[in-house]
Amino acid sequence: MDEPTKKRITIDPITRLEGHGKVDIFLDDKGEVERAYFQIPELRGFEVFSLGRPAEDMPQITSRICGVCPTAHHMAATKALDHLYHVEPTRPARLIRELVYNAFMLEDHALHVYVLGGPDFIVGPEAPPEMRNVIGVIGKVGAEIGLRVISTRRRVRELISHLGGKVIHPVLGLPGGVAKGLKKDEVAGFRQLAVDGLDFARFTLQVFKDIVLANPEYVALITSDAYTHKTYYMGLVDDENRPNFYDGHIRVVDPNGKEFARFREEDYTDHIAEQVEPWSYVKFCYLKKVGWKGFKGGIDDGVYSVAPLARLNVASRMATPIAQEAFEEYEATLGPRPVHHTLANHWARVIEMIYAAERMVEILDDPDVASDDLRNIPTATPDRGVGVVEAPRGTLFHHFETNPNGILTKVNLIVATQNNSARMAMSVEAAAKALIHGGIVSDGILNKVEMAFRAYDPCHACATHSLPGQMPLIVRVLERNGEIKQEFRR
Repeated sequence: MDEPTKKRITIDPITRLEGHGKVDIFLDDKGEVERAYFQIPELRGFEVFSLGRPAEDMPQITSRICGVCPTAHHMAATKALDHLYHVEPTRPARLIRELVYNAFMLEDHALHVYVLGGPDFIVGPEAPPEMRNVIGVIGKVGAEIGLRVISTRRRVRELISHLGGKVIHPVLGLPGGVAKGLKKDEVAGFRQLAVDGLDFARFTLQVFKDIVLANPEYVALITSDAYTHKTYYMGLVDDENRPNFYDGHIRVVDPNGKEFARFREEDYTDHIAEQVEPWSYVKFCYLKKVGWKGFKGGIDDGVYSVAPLARLNVASRMATPIAQEAFEEYEATLGPRPVHHTLANHWARVIEMIYAAERMVEILDDPDVASDDLRNIPTATPDRGVGVVEAPRGTLFHHFETNPNGILTKVNLIVATQNNSARMAMSVEAAAKALIHGGIVSDGILNKVEMAFRAYDPCHACATHSLPGQMPLIVRVLERNGEIKQEFRR
């Protein structure tokens, strides 16, 4: 891959994502991009070191995978335990779970909009690097709005902490139920929080309209060939094909929008396979019934995508009225679905913030949310369990198998970033080829290449979780000026 006749451009480390990674871009003799590789050099061992442990520990163990999306892993693992122990949660317990989960989706999406991906639009993709961050965002939108963002996320996270024990590593979920519920005198306060969260989500949509959609250059960037390619899409939907973050059927549509598959989580192995490439520690998921064609895209290649754009592509409509209004405006602007513009993930993410807040209000208006019927105690012998939720970054699968005593004998995790990994690699290469010509690069151009993966809000701490053996290791000692002083290799 690294031939001496080729010029190599490396972005290392890549920025504003969870986990680590780098981009290697190889130019031909004319300075055009020949190949670009989105490489993930980190490796973690959660699937292996969970073996031999009691299955009921998994909601706490897997929440340690990531400090940004612990609630997603906690909830997927809890649902896998329901399945493993053949027990259904009570209706109030399900409402509590879904309430906490939508609160998590709201605050996590806000993090990406204002801190991770949003600075590329709010501050500008070619702004100085030191300004493409939350400080630059506050400088652009004003301290008052910055304080509102921080305050709203803090208050929403207080709801998660109240029910989950703590916000980073919750202890809410139990097989068949939850550990804590809401008291009747607590509902009104949290309902007001949900209403305020909805107001904040609608405000965020207006910010997006004012800064992004009102700027013709940004709209042209979103819809440009640099960030557009056709693949399959996957997401959770309810019986009416409306998005649901907590539960439902997994629906897949092809690049033309036609339903390709619809299945329950326990059948995921019939539909999803994983491909290994020598240049990354991320596995590349694809649809078994289409096959792996090697990052080609289109209807004959099994590459698919998850995350906000995909969830809206597989949906017929939104499940709540204000989100539906925003969805209709999105569709009117970007054309009939499926939308293939990678950067449209940002717009879809804001629409999902509205849905999450509206769903919180609906749940808190349900009288069962304050019931003390919080758990069905498992009585069946455990065997195999699969749980699925829609993480902020897309569809997340947890698969556990145990012996009759509930001790884990198999663990398989397919996280959102894995589901997206093939399309992300394609997105990075497509952006590099469209933006770099004649060997001329700038910091702004390289940031636009990074924008191709940033739109997915990837978490590679979550995605690199297998442990096949000893990994290669390179340690570099740098001088203050950045020159390599020593290099050690294993």
